[in-house]
Amino acid sequence: MEEEFEDEAWNNSAGRGNAPEEEAENHEEPSENPKAVVSDCLQLFSSVDYIMEPGIFVQLKRYFQAGGTPEQVINTLSANYTAVAQTANLLAEWLIMAGVRVTDVQAMVENHLKDMILKTFDPKKADKIFTEEGETPGWLTEMIEHHTWRSLIYRLAEEYPECLMLNFTIKLISDAGFQSEITSISTAAQQIEVFSRVLKTAIAKFLSHPEDWQGAIEEVAKMVCHGQHTYVYSQVLIQVLSQEAKGGFIMKRLNHNVTPITMALNGSSRHPQACEALTSMLSRNTLNPADITVLYRNYTSPEPPPIDLIRNPQFLELLVDSLFKVGVKINQEHKSKYIYLLGYAASVCEIPTKKGQPKGHRVLNKDELKATIIAIEKVHAICNVSRGSSELIADISTLYSCIRFPVVGVGVIRWVENTVTEPSYFKLCTESCPLHLALLDEVACVHASLHDQILRLLVRLFESKQDELEILVQLELKKMLLDRMVNLLARGCVVPVVKYISQCCTRGDTDISLIRYFVTEVLETVTHPYSSEFVQLFLPMVENEEITGSMRGEGDNDPVSEFIVHCKAHYTTL
Repeated sequence: MEEEFEDEAWNNSAGRGNAPEEEAENHEEPSENPKAVVSDCLQLFSSVDYIMEPGIFVQLKRYFQAGGTPEQVINTLSANYTAVAQTANLLAEWLIMAGVRVTDVQAMVENHLKDMILKTFDPKKADKIFTEEGETPGWLTEMIEHHTWRSLIYRLAEEYPECLMLNFTIKLISDAGFQSEITSISTAAQQIEVFSRVLKTAIAKFLSHPEDWQGAIEEVAKMVCHGQHTYVYSQVLIQVLSQEAKGGFIMKRLNHNVTPITMALNGSSRHPQACEALTSMLSRNTLNPADITVLYRNYTSPEPPPIDLIRNPQFLELLVDSLFKVGVKINQEHKSKYIYLLGYAASVCEIPTKKGQPKGHRVLNKDELKATIIAIEKVHAICNVSRGSSELIADISTLYSCIRFPVVGVGVIRWVENTVTEPSYFKLCTESCPLHLALLDEVACVHASLHDQILRLLVRLFESKQDELEILVQLELKKMLLDRMVNLLARGCVVPVVKYISQCCTRGDTDISLIRYFVTEVLETVTHPYSSEFVQLFLPMVENEEITGSMRGEGDNDPVSEFIVHCKAHYTTL
């Protein structure tokens, strides 16, 4: 009895590896009516171009085993053969003979086929065809070698996430090394191997493109936060990588965690009071003196919790806002605790443990803590009171000396943003370059890591509506902002600045005189050798007659002509 059960189970679970033979054996059973089989097959053969269908050989085998005659099947298939595929090929050849480029004809045919497949795709039929093959079909392997058909698979997989054939094909595409093309997170998240490769590609992009880290980190965050399973898996992976001696500190920049998972991963659960206080503030997205006092007490104790706990991005944002935004009131009794926690998170670092030291042992380097706290206190006292540019002159030396601390640089950017985005700021401003914005030049000079934040603020101001100002005053204001961008460019933030102005030029929504002003300033600032990416972005603006026509001389001695000649001689442009 046991043997019979095992034989039956094996036969039932043998898969579809020999599906055609299995079907043929089933059709030979006496219970199937031969006349019904012949009638069923002839009905299939009567459909248009059935001879082109992938199941033709299976059905022919059924037909002949049931006693069908060759003459009848030949006549039926021939009568219903309209040669749709062959006619399409013939039309394509005619178009090529008529002078249409081969690539254009190929694109026409492929795009039409894609549209037809998208309209008529049936996931059940796809799974059936796929399982009947018993192995990876040769035509599928050929399909994934072409970008057109891979993009079709991505779209179908997005629409039919339960289709086994499409999920398997996505894995084949990933195995073939095309995981960087899989931009649909829902598609990638279906299989752990595919998701791992896509996540790896996204993280590698973040690490290898520091000039575009903001876009790269948003891409990673979108992927990680697709679902609970992708989030937990990714956070564990990033947490493990962040502990590596080489590059671990960079991975921590990716680790924008939700607090409970962070605490579970970094061992902070051993400090329940600190965890509870932080969770309470983050859940409400607001700071309060009671919880701040609990954290302060924990971080001034002989055995403080891990630093990563208070390096939570949301918590740091709340601290910076509370200390550097104009008009925010903090209880004087507790203000020093806010400053201490921000200074601690910004300046204290854990020294890696050496071999032989007990597990969990941590050595803290607090050399910069006192100086950082003093700098935060000084700048907080300046920023917390609303002042005009003329009133700040007395504090300029203090601001410049304190800006060298990165956390103060962040705070100054926040303070400047909060001040200059007030609707009446530029209306009341009389200086050609307000002192608040001049401070951004100093931050850009000292902290390359803050360039992106400064550029975002400058772009926001450049695109803001200043309708209360006269047209000429608006133009002068925008020129002043362009000067700040050129300064940012001179400090190393080259590609992001030029890319933004290039986009303004392409959109056509920026006064051409401003583009000309930017180009003039940049040509006076830069010199060769140039990066190829800079040339690709900047050269089209320099070559634009509308922008630089009035800047060119008769010979090749002017800056515009010299730049163009040099780039044409040394760079290949697209």
